[in-house]
Amino acid sequence: MTTLHWADSRLQIHKVVVGPYANNVFVLRCRDTGEAVLIDAANEHEQLLELCRRLGVRRVLETHGHWDHIQAVPAIREAGYEVGVMSADAAMLKDVGYDVFIDDHDVIEVGKLRLHAIHNPGHTPGSVSFRVEGAPLVFTGDTLFPGGPGNTTFDGGNFNTIIDSLDNRLFTLPAETIVMPGHGVSTTIAAERPHLQEWVARGW
Repeated sequence: MTTLHWADSRLQIHKVVVGPYANNVFVLRCRDTGEAVLIDAANEHEQLLELCRRLGVRRVLETHGHWDHIQAVPAIREAGYEVGVMSADAAMLKDVGYDVFIDDHDVIEVGKLRLHAIHNPGHTPGSVSFRVEGAPLVFTGDTLFPGGPGNTTFDGGNFNTIIDSLDNRLFTLPAETIVMPGHGVSTTIAAERPHLQEWVARGW
């Protein structure tokens, strides 16, 4: 089974779908150095560990702390991979553990690639997206999907906050930016941005 999802001359994106909630797990890999990062150690740790070994993963980044996105974290950490999460969601990982904090505006180097952390509260207080410098790509976790924002009815969720995150943090990205969400299919900023006021009006 091929896992390659998107590529250009500098990078590869690999994708697998795992667990009962069909979570997307992405690996961003630098073609020049072979170094990679895994985004959301969601579930099916054996498959993810095989992916890590095959693709040169050095660390793991969590888009947020909801349990369906962190089930594989204990096995991943036991295998020696560092797991990063925003401090506002760290309490959600108290049973699985984490290693480092991700802060807003952090630049995470993956070989010669650079990932920019964008704090997107609303789905959870510590939700974070990752924009790839020099490529039209952003990993949005459960903040933005085709057709609207992620669920804000869980503890720590806030609809007005997620709308603000979309309007001021994600919809400022170039129109051609490809959105790779935590579940489901990819979309673009251009496809979603015109519908913001519709989402505000419907209230979810």
